[in-house]
Amino acid sequence: MTVAIGQIIGGRYKIIRQLGQGGFGTTFVAKDQHLPGDEYCVVKQLKPQATDSLTLQIARRLFETEAKILNQLGTHDQIPQLYAYFEEDEEFYLVQEFIEGNDLSHELIPANPITQLRTIFLLQEILKILEYVHQNNVIHRDINPHNIIRRKSDGKLVLIDFGAVKQISSQIVQAKQTSFTVAIGTPGYQPGEQANGNPRLSSDIYAVGMIGIMAVTGIPPYKIPHDPDNSEIIWQNRATVTAEFAKVLDKMTRYDFRDRYLSAKAALQALQDIGKTTTATVVLPPTPSPVAQSKQSPVTLPQSKGSKPIIYKILIGIGAISIIGVGSVAIANWLTSTNATNSYQRGETLFELKRYQDALDSYNRAVELRPEYTEAWEGQGDALLKLNRSKDALDSYEKVIQLQRDYPTAWKGRGIALDRLEQYEEAINAFDEALKLQPEDGEVWENRGNIQIKLKRFSAAIASFDKVLAIKPDYAPVWYQRGWAFQNLRQYEEAIESYDKSVKYKPDSAQTWYQRANCLINLQKYQDAAASYQKAVQFQPNLYEAWYSQGNALRNIGQYEQSLEAFNKAVKLKPKTAEAWFNRGGVLHQLQRYEDAVTSYNKAVQYNPDSSQAWYNRGNALYILKKYQDAIASYKKAVALKPDHYQAWYSMGNAYVNLQQDRDAIAVDFTLYEAAIAAYDKVLRYKPDYREAQAAKEQTQRQLALVKQPLIFPSKN
Repeated sequence: MTVAIGQIIGGRYKIIRQLGQGGFGTTFVAKDQHLPGDEYCVVKQLKPQATDSLTLQIARRLFETEAKILNQLGTHDQIPQLYAYFEEDEEFYLVQEFIEGNDLSHELIPANPITQLRTIFLLQEILKILEYVHQNNVIHRDINPHNIIRRKSDGKLVLIDFGAVKQISSQIVQAKQTSFTVAIGTPGYQPGEQANGNPRLSSDIYAVGMIGIMAVTGIPPYKIPHDPDNSEIIWQNRATVTAEFAKVLDKMTRYDFRDRYLSAKAALQALQDIGKTTTATVVLPPTPSPVAQSKQSPVTLPQSKGSKPIIYKILIGIGAISIIGVGSVAIANWLTSTNATNSYQRGETLFELKRYQDALDSYNRAVELRPEYTEAWEGQGDALLKLNRSKDALDSYEKVIQLQRDYPTAWKGRGIALDRLEQYEEAINAFDEALKLQPEDGEVWENRGNIQIKLKRFSAAIASFDKVLAIKPDYAPVWYQRGWAFQNLRQYEEAIESYDKSVKYKPDSAQTWYQRANCLINLQKYQDAAASYQKAVQFQPNLYEAWYSQGNALRNIGQYEQSLEAFNKAVKLKPKTAEAWFNRGGVLHQLQRYEDAVTSYNKAVQYNPDSSQAWYNRGNALYILKKYQDAIASYKKAVALKPDHYQAWYSMGNAYVNLQQDRDAIAVDFTLYEAAIAAYDKVLRYKPDYREAQAAKEQTQRQLALVKQPLIFPSKN
């Protein structure tokens, strides 16, 4: 069965959109209809290629077994939780937790290697998850950057798309060949034994190692050459790493699985041991003071020519430091500085990994150890900004400026913090200070222009944006902002020129197409505007404003059928929006579909009962349908809301006259004529020169006088 968008699976999971498709099935984002709010989940449809009873029986058994494994694994915070599994129409479905974020392919980009330290942190986090998976005797089988998501909510990695799930389908396909196992995996991350259908726990370790090599080289694994003699990969000449780290990656990716780390725990420990030593030698200036002796084996430090050797013993990395000698203060200062630097560098790596709270903790440690550490103070400010703690970030940037006034990035950060705190004038001043130091910083000019827009200084904003574009002429967001500034100045031609530049460099920007169309509307270029709105909804189908505005543009040029289609989209997206129902009613009116128009106007007044125009238009549609009594009631609503609505008074008068004329001539109701005359009087009160109303009043007065004359019967004589 092909699953369609909007279809409900399992009686509760409404399919929202497709995530991906592979050889064994399709993955969708779905909404759980049984839960309040927007509770999204992932639905994986697994489709056996054979449907005979034996295959289905095997599939059902394997499916239930693997679902239980996934349910067990899902208790880990960094593995999606299994919500449900079921069979429907001889097809199988898994329902899992939806993880919002980007996969690691957004961080590991070809030709853009990352640092060794950042790579180590990355691999450690993956291996910690994998350690849990392997403890449950499960082989993932398809570890690669696309199957590891950086969770948006907390920056942690989440391992998805388990090979165990794919194994269900692969075994189903080969149900009649029980001695054969289908290979699962991604080229480049799949070791030889797995490609031959014999995966091991160390097969997953190989894949993690290849992620590490991809990270430090910037080369996709399938492009890395192999040694023809032993099949080992050749990569170290493409990376800048220590020999110790290279040794770990080599062991993780050995061709023979028996030469690799036997468990994720062992590989993790090897990474954690990198850089650890039990002793260290520190070079210090010589001193004439005597040196205390130690029972430990001494370390002789270099000394100046002609001086006596000075012996120190330093134990590092085991929770204590033993310092013997008069140079202890210098050594302690050196160690403090080193520890501060290490904390700062750790903070930088964590910041790149988007683990902002952890990064902040490392920056805090760095400035505790070295209160004058300007880079760490700046890092602290950057992390606080990411955590939406703008006031605290401002304090950090001001600390940097106190220590070093000519620090342009601190001034920039200060400006951003002040902007978020809505202290716009101070923010501009901070950006100006940054520009004195780095006049070609396009980001600062951009931020400065954005604040000037907030202050409605549109001409000044354009000047700032021009500075950015002189540096980076293909920067679509600034072309958009420049267009917005011109639009606010009502210089629509210039705005369109900027929007055209923006969509040239970013053609899929729905918002740019939408604002471009709005400018065309102001120039009364309705056909061009409609085409621009169509571009907007092409790239953002749920953009209500574009559908609504397109409906109005098409209505203005008499393309009523197309206009109706646009308004239909609008009311589907926002069914409780009165203006869309109102304008839809107007188009139906033009198409002479009056009953449908009344229905649309009913919706308009339901969601906005205070719209006199909607009540008036509703009355007009009812009038054409000769439902005069209902029309009069609608006109009365209109004038109750807007007493000087002379058109409604006029139409009401006409409805009273027609209501009387539809009756039997013998059953004359004088009050209907009188009500009509009173309505015409209201028209002339608010618009004395309304000739049609004056004529209608006089005509009605004559009719009333005529029907009031007594009947004269002829004499019998």
